[in-house]
Amino acid sequence: MPLLGAHMSIEGGIFNAPLRGKEAGCDVIQIFTKNNNQWKSKALSDKEITAFKENLDKTGIKAVASHDAYLINLASPNKDVYKKSLTAFYDEMNRAEELGLPYLVFHPGAHLGEGEDIGIKRIADSINLLQSKKAKTNLTLLLEATAGQGTNLGYRFEQLADIINLIEQKEKIGACIDTCHIFAAGYDISTKDGYTKTFEEFDKIIGLKRLKLFHLNDSKKGLASRVDRHEHIGKGMLGLNAFKMLLNDKRFQNIPMILETPKEKDMKEDKKNLKILRSLIGR
Repeated sequence: MPLLGAHMSIEGGIFNAPLRGKEAGCDVIQIFTKNNNQWKSKALSDKEITAFKENLDKTGIKAVASHDAYLINLASPNKDVYKKSLTAFYDEMNRAEELGLPYLVFHPGAHLGEGEDIGIKRIADSINLLQSKKAKTNLTLLLEATAGQGTNLGYRFEQLADIINLIEQKEKIGACIDTCHIFAAGYDISTKDGYTKTFEEFDKIIGLKRLKLFHLNDSKKGLASRVDRHEHIGKGMLGLNAFKMLLNDKRFQNIPMILETPKEKDMKEDKKNLKILRSLIGR
């Protein structure tokens, strides 16, 4: 059975995330390990870390990924922003490691007009620098495929591969596919032929062995729109067929699949989206 879940809030303490995940019916969850709209955040205490791990065991949540803060841009040509990004990303790595998480998902970065080749090299150089400071970590960094909005890099599989090819510790780098993002970037996974072609391309260019996580989001905008707007499952331009094919693809049965769809505090939207996804299994 596919491993399904959603991004969970850490409001009130990071240790609450597994409890929320259990309540929503998740097998797996994704979290921010700090406020995602701030550069700095208070260090995690031993008490918080212990409570988080205890709740993880208690709930039976099978895997947790963290997502980096949105302010971080490892491709930024602005020296101040770039320096802050390196510091903040290293903190993200430390936090994920302290919590015992296997994955840290991040958007590659935006070149802000400096050019794609320069941006790609800066991202790879950044990762090499950050990973060199953590030689013994078990943490795998996951490059997320993007919609390509603005000057964001990672909207073509070739760009992700170019970054990976420049990484020294290749065993500690992987990829995350967001269904909304790749559809908006021009990969038509809504049809059988398009789905087959997309994953053949991914395997040829990056390799399916590097695919460690999915974000399951429908898209408010159309194919190749290059606009990143998530929608509830089956309510957007992507439609249910893509999710049906993903959930029944034997290659992906053990890869965590995480919702990042809009929701309120009561998580009724997560529960509904998970129910819809589970109804597609075996169909």
